[in-house]
Amino acid sequence: MKCPYCAFEESKVIDSRPTDEGERIRRRRECLKCQKRFTTYEIIESLPIIVIKKDKSREVFNRDKLIGGMLKACEKRPVSINDIERAVDDIEVKLQNSLDREVTSDAIGELVMEKLKELDEVAYVRFASVYRQFKDLSTFMEELNKLLSDK
Repeated sequence: MKCPYCAFEESKVIDSRPTDEGERIRRRRECLKCQKRFTTYEIIESLPIIVIKKDKSREVFNRDKLIGGMLKACEKRPVSINDIERAVDDIEVKLQNSLDREVTSDAIGELVMEKLKELDEVAYVRFASVYRQFKDLSTFMEELNKLLSDK
């Protein structure tokens, strides 16, 4: 395994444990050259999930895009990267466990909004404002009122 810090190709496994109900193995590693630690995951290779975008184009599901979008929504909020990764893990497991190999970007967006609502309401509103493309203040207020009524 190549070290992400110094690119040395040898490391030792310090800790190994199953995650996601045994679907993944999390390994904590230490580089034999620079002694920095990093985490890797082993997952079962599966059929790719195809995302149908709003313009009807298709692309392979990209976990990193999902993390990036959630990180942007959670910027300067008290949400840890571990919480975001767990949320993305949950979303990915839901998508893998569904029988559909193709899923709309709208469906993924709704799953992200569910997770963000649990993690941080401000992050939820930030994501919703981009995802739902609020046209004016009244549509924004409708979403805020829904959030307040759910409490």
